[in-house]
Amino acid sequence: MAKKNRLMETVLRDGQQSLIATRMPTKDMLPILHTMDQAGYSALEVWGGATFDSCIRFLNEDPWERLRSIRKEVKNTKLQMLLRGQNLLGYKNYADDVVRSFVEKSIQNGIDIIRVFDALNDTRNLQTAISATKEAGGHCQTAISYTTSDVHTVEYFTELAKEMVQIGADSICIKDMAGVLTPNTGYELVRRIKDAVDVPLEIHTHATSGISEMTYLKTAEAGADIIDTAISSFAGGTSQPATESIAMALEDMGFDTGLDLQKTEEIAEYFNPIRDRFREEGQLNPKVKDTEPKALIYQVPGGMLSNLLSQLTEQGLQDKYEDVLKEVPRVRADLGFPPLVTPLSQMVGTQALMNVITGERYKLVPSEIKDYVRGLYGHPPVPIQKEIKKLIIGEENVITVRPADFIEPQLPAFRQEISNYAKSEEDVLMYALFPIQAKDFLGRREDRFYDAPLQMVEVKIDFFENQ
Repeated sequence: MAKKNRLMETVLRDGQQSLIATRMPTKDMLPILHTMDQAGYSALEVWGGATFDSCIRFLNEDPWERLRSIRKEVKNTKLQMLLRGQNLLGYKNYADDVVRSFVEKSIQNGIDIIRVFDALNDTRNLQTAISATKEAGGHCQTAISYTTSDVHTVEYFTELAKEMVQIGADSICIKDMAGVLTPNTGYELVRRIKDAVDVPLEIHTHATSGISEMTYLKTAEAGADIIDTAISSFAGGTSQPATESIAMALEDMGFDTGLDLQKTEEIAEYFNPIRDRFREEGQLNPKVKDTEPKALIYQVPGGMLSNLLSQLTEQGLQDKYEDVLKEVPRVRADLGFPPLVTPLSQMVGTQALMNVITGERYKLVPSEIKDYVRGLYGHPPVPIQKEIKKLIIGEENVITVRPADFIEPQLPAFRQEISNYAKSEEDVLMYALFPIQAKDFLGRREDRFYDAPLQMVEVKIDFFENQ
């Protein structure tokens, strides 16, 4: 009997987020969903991450309507989303009432599996999302934000996996956002976690550093249950390895992926011209397809590398690129070795940039870094040294409780603030997460609504005048 290893398809979320900054509109997705539903994936990742923000900020789409439209077409395959724990889809902690409502509405609108992670692997920031997911009838997959340091050992991550199961995780994902999980370490980590807990284990990495395919094959050998891939049209570079290639390699190794390769060929043929269109329009930058072994050296995600270079180039300081890259691990060490995942990757990168540009470390400190040192994002993996704390926040106290414990219920105020535009709880949640963008979007929706009857009247008048 063949060993099983299923594949989770990311093209509708992380694949396109990694390569084209989440600019794929819903209309590009709908025609192929029936085929994707029949392909044999373990799940389709369709929502979360930056999709929500991108829909209202750039695409003039209702993200809730996108989810409902996808659910209408996908009858058999589970739909999955990514959630940043107490941050939800934003960049700050929200009150528990907002987290619970958002999770409940996500499941009601079509999500089956919610992958929840915390940038610091602070499980206190996962608890509300986990309990809300399970209460709403969803599957909660907690994600280990994988990174490397003297602290982040196989033992550290194994104990973290055990803790996650104890607080309610239905499955676990090793989430390697920077593409730095090496094959041998991946093999050992999967073996140890599978020995320690009795829940499915999924592996997520990016092709940035050039070792992802090797890592996937070794983790499959070690007993991983599911692997995240992107259809070849939107694979490689800062995205995931290609679905078809990984599937064929696994089948050759004796695994049963359950995937219909004829269907995946149809899916690739559908998405290829869409990819080409984004390339021609300049939204698919060739650089995101580059292999960046420096990610292994500096532990910096590929998207962060390109953003740093872009920021420096805009200021005419591209010659400082290597200096900033070398400063990133120093800042990370100063701050207790946080994993470089949203929002910590942006925060650490910005601080490194400021340190290099000003020529004096921590002369300028963003408010987010100060809040992080104050404990408002959670526990750092390693305590921050006293001299660094003093440099950044002086003699201020550091909180030790769960950060969200300081936040009073927020939904009543959000409902009141957006009452003129919100038609549903989903609208209120859109405003809660992205107030400026949501108010603009919902306001434009109102304008379209009120314009419609006038247009109908004009049509009727024209009709009768022409009789």
